[in-house]
Amino acid sequence: AVASLGPDDPNPDLPMTSPSPRRDAVFAAIDAANAADPRLEDGAPVELLYGQRMTAEQALLYPEASDPLAIACRGQHIERWTLPRQDYPEGREGYLTWRREQGRRHAERVMGLMRDAGYPEPEVEAAGRMLRKEGIKRDAEVQALEDVACFTFIRHYLGDFATTQDPDQLLRIVQKTARKMSPAARERFKEVAAATGRQLSAAATATASARTRTC
Repeated sequence: AVASLGPDDPNPDLPMTSPSPRRDAVFAAIDAANAADPRLEDGAPVELLYGQRMTAEQALLYPEASDPLAIACRGQHIERWTLPRQDYPEGREGYLTWRREQGRRHAERVMGLMRDAGYPEPEVEAAGRMLRKEGIKRDAEVQALEDVACFTFIRHYLGDFATTQDPDQLLRIVQKTARKMSPAARERFKEVAAATGRQLSAAATATASARTRTC
């Protein structure tokens, strides 16, 4: 299922392949948590919007996703604002420590919601493993979550982010993002970019240049 890559245009209302009342209950719980985000983007709570965008990209890239993968996508940034980056030291080490703690917290929160909805423990643990990024590049579903996150960043956040970076630094960031993707996702992104416009096309050029350095 995770090998599937779908059409070009994200639509947050795209249905999953098979309805799942338990999954929908967890989605609602994640959205309720993220609706408390005091930060707004276009009038919507930032992490609520991010989770819905992640679901839209997942429905495109991996429409046959398992419930744990779909839930991990929706909950990737659950209550992220409660652990600010400035609580950790400046620099790469502080950043990585913050990222690891965010992943741990996201995993624990989402796993609790899945247990509340009645998911069996192996599925709960699978979602937690994805959110902690355990086995990336080796586990297909952990990698699928990373692919979705990369597509979401490039499609929805790269434009604003680009205004804060010089061209060389921006190129390095896009190349780093590309190296996080699976080979299939990189190829898919180049197809999407070709039909989407200059912003994504520039990112696609950087993605292609990163290809030879990707494991």
